[in-house]
Amino acid sequence: MDPIANPYAPGAGAPPPELAGRDALIEQVRIATARIRAGRQAKSVLLVGLRGVGKTVLLDRMRQDAEAAGMETIRIEAPEGRSLPAMLAPQLRLALLRLSRRDKAKDLASRGLRALAGFAKSLKLKYADLEVGIDLDPEPGLADNGDLESDLLALLEAAARAAQADGTALVLFIDELQYVPEEQLASLVTALHRCAQQQVPVVLVGAGLPSLPGQMGRAKSYAERLFAFPFIGPLDATAARDAIEVPAAALGVRFEPAATEAILQATEGYPYFLQEWGKHAWDVAKGSPITVADVELAAREAVAALDESFFRVRFDRLTLAEKRYLRAMAALGPGPHRSGDIADTLGRKVTAMGPIRAQLIDKGMVWSPNHGDTAFTVPMFDAYLRRILPGEDWREG
Repeated sequence: MDPIANPYAPGAGAPPPELAGRDALIEQVRIATARIRAGRQAKSVLLVGLRGVGKTVLLDRMRQDAEAAGMETIRIEAPEGRSLPAMLAPQLRLALLRLSRRDKAKDLASRGLRALAGFAKSLKLKYADLEVGIDLDPEPGLADNGDLESDLLALLEAAARAAQADGTALVLFIDELQYVPEEQLASLVTALHRCAQQQVPVVLVGAGLPSLPGQMGRAKSYAERLFAFPFIGPLDATAARDAIEVPAAALGVRFEPAATEAILQATEGYPYFLQEWGKHAWDVAKGSPITVADVELAAREAVAALDESFFRVRFDRLTLAEKRYLRAMAALGPGPHRSGDIADTLGRKVTAMGPIRAQLIDKGMVWSPNHGDTAFTVPMFDAYLRRILPGEDWREG
């Protein structure tokens, strides 16, 4: 069939043609942001889940909905090695500049920009990557103490008060939150908590790996009362069928029921994998309906594409010792696995493997669902490792 008309979108953060099975989460965030705007209490929402479940896509959809409802939003992604102040400052500047062009918010937005100037000046020595250009002079005593916790509170309060003057709320959308250092997370949690106590209209909608709730709890013990942590998993069978069949049906193409079931079985309902299988099934099919034979042929192309992109980009970030550790996990199956079993597979003591496990957690490759357990954050990564590191040579490096 015509590859130009192919409706599927297997890209990092690319919105699928049919965002199936996520309506309840979208509604949860809509209600939370609307309550904050109305001056009522609501928990910030942090989406947690494995790679490939569509967290980034959901964040972008939620931000679009918030902006359509008149919210003032910022959107950042937290990469490894970047400080939270450096990520927040430029986006808050843009939000405050937008607000400064509105009559009702002009004065308070200008005060927010002065707060940002003081914030950047006072924290520049501690966070060398903090760069933001502000034309206004700082206001003495406003967000300029040099302490991230108190200064971030003053800055968020100033920005949210400007949004409030314009009849709206400030909504922070932050992806990959697990990469924010815990001491900086603690400052963010404290600032949001105090803003909530003062009924300042600011709320966080974030996303991260399954380790995020634990990180937030370690940062501040009361985080579990301040945030909702909905877990995003693979799609159920009905939603997964919709993700495959609805985009094709819109173009007059249908799948044989057995073909759809074969895709669901191969992908386990993970949204990214569904898009990959859908794309390749479309490309190899001669016409409608798309058959089981088409799906079987497409599977080889889909797996190869995943190996070269989705899996490979993560594998290439690993050291040799980390690759061996993960390959030992793969030898045991999908997981989760006890740390002792992984060490036994490598012929090493558990204590000797602790630093490598910690490095893999920091890189977002594994997480600990329970004390002493280790699980992959990337679905089907065990099968990938067995494909590219077959046999037993990996044991010797």
